[in-house]
Amino acid sequence: MQQTLERAPLSRRTIARIVQVAGLFTVVTAVVPPRHGRMAEVVEFVPAAGVLSARAATIVVGLLLVYLGAGLRRGKRRAWQVAVGLTAASIVLHLVKSFDYDAAIVAGVLLVMLVATHDRFTAEADQRNRWRALSALAGFAAAGFVLGFVEIGIRVDHLVGSPGVVAWAQEAALGLVGLDGPVEFHRRFAAELVACTTGACGLLAAGVAMILLLRPGSRRPQTDGESEERLRRLLSRYGGNDSLGYFALRADKSLMWSPNHAAVVAYRVVNGVSLAAGDPIGPESAWPEAIGAWLGDATRHGWTPAVLGCGNAAGKAYRKAGLDVVELGDEAIVDTDVFSLDGRPMRGVRQAVNRMRRAGYTCRVVRQSDLSETDLDAAVRAADQFRDGPVERGFSMALSRLGDPRDAGCLLVLCSDAEGKLRGLLQFVPWGGSGLSLDLMRGDRTADNGLTELMVVAVLEAAPGLGVRRVSLNFAVLRSVFARAEELGAGPVLRVWHRLLKAASRRWQIESLYRANAKYLPTWSPRYLCFPTARDLPRIAVAALSAEAFLPTPRLRLRPAHKKRAHEPRSLETRAHETSTHETPAHENSSVGKPSRDKPSRDKRERAGA
Repeated sequence: MQQTLERAPLSRRTIARIVQVAGLFTVVTAVVPPRHGRMAEVVEFVPAAGVLSARAATIVVGLLLVYLGAGLRRGKRRAWQVAVGLTAASIVLHLVKSFDYDAAIVAGVLLVMLVATHDRFTAEADQRNRWRALSALAGFAAAGFVLGFVEIGIRVDHLVGSPGVVAWAQEAALGLVGLDGPVEFHRRFAAELVACTTGACGLLAAGVAMILLLRPGSRRPQTDGESEERLRRLLSRYGGNDSLGYFALRADKSLMWSPNHAAVVAYRVVNGVSLAAGDPIGPESAWPEAIGAWLGDATRHGWTPAVLGCGNAAGKAYRKAGLDVVELGDEAIVDTDVFSLDGRPMRGVRQAVNRMRRAGYTCRVVRQSDLSETDLDAAVRAADQFRDGPVERGFSMALSRLGDPRDAGCLLVLCSDAEGKLRGLLQFVPWGGSGLSLDLMRGDRTADNGLTELMVVAVLEAAPGLGVRRVSLNFAVLRSVFARAEELGAGPVLRVWHRLLKAASRRWQIESLYRANAKYLPTWSPRYLCFPTARDLPRIAVAALSAEAFLPTPRLRLRPAHKKRAHEPRSLETRAHETSTHETPAHENSSVGKPSRDKPSRDKRERAGA
């Protein structure tokens, strides 16, 4: 039976909001001056430095309570534990900073509520965050201790008496928690300066440690040899259902199988978002079980589930499981049986191809398994050379490797100039038994205009002889907006939306990528984004951008897999099929985001993957 997405209970959402409101209230109580006479009462029992430290700590606690709201909404057990600890600490801090009994009572009520609802927060935590938090706490605390110790040493002439270095160490250590030590200064300013330095470092250590402790968890790729072999068997039977199915073999994706291993969801956890891509692999009748297992795993860990670029049938399955679905754009699919360069609509492509052929450019269309090791090494070196910049982009619609013996069924298009020099290449992955899906596109930017068109036409013309009937080229983000805006009677809302996208296209070339796809006269197949609630979209967008390498993250260069050392991770290439989270990648097969950084020429800027 299909398991639907477990929505956060209303009571849990309410608790999270109450905690956030209480956090804001805590901050306000620390900023607002205390009632008349309260401070005088406090300083009789607590040193002035301790009162100031308590007020600063109260602000930090309040901000952390606000930060905890997201984790509490997702049922994070660790977020609940930290909230309980901070709330208990805030009771003491309210009393220390100004005998604020009202605020302390509010904090006490909040603490009772959290304890009473402990069973609603069961999501597992990432154990690695605990050690990161401890390292940060120790590091900042040590830095504060050293700074305080040095400051005392610099002002040794201002000390009362002759306290030894042990007393200095006690003063610096106690200052981290806002307390006075055994060292006394002739000047109050010197004492306050040491107290501020150590106290600030102590608060910084606690705050950073808490943030690291509450960071969204992640998961290392969990695909062993047996799982990959099982996945390849599924692809051999059901890979023709989705052009993105083969990309489930990426090294950085994990696999979530249905209980009977009849279907699987390929995903990756990025910043607390469990990000799946494409359709589940397997028979549609087994999809609900695989989707339910994936959603259940996300719920257990407090991750936000999201799906990038699924098709129509999968979109319905995910919606039935409880996710919302919106259209991202359309995939360009060319039927090779009817493709032809004849006719006026193909005039631009035909002229570009003829110009390149007259210039002596030729294309070789060959399976990877039929290439000699020398030719394959040359193709890998050329692909690396043609890429502009160190960043390798891709996740949802890219394989991120070239030359791996396991990908012997991939098709390569190698384009050489009149002198026999390799000037461009394409890689297509299998799409079932009779289809290809564009994965990588690279070209020499000094080559003549028309290089991309020549390579694409070469594979389309050779496809029938290879038994290929359909070729997936690029993805056009929000294609329907551009197409409908050109129709008679387009409404004002559509025209405004069209203007906004045209403005965005100046940076990301969204419109030009759509038009580049359209010139091959493809059939358009819609692709969708699935998500729990609109509130989660910002987090999902950041996670998708990170996965696709549009946010700064370390990436590796593309290397021939059969020459790698066993411990060497593969590079992450991009096929950029995606939507708002896709920039035209280095080998592109997409049409989102910024223009490709590997475009072979001016013409190729119009292609989603030049």
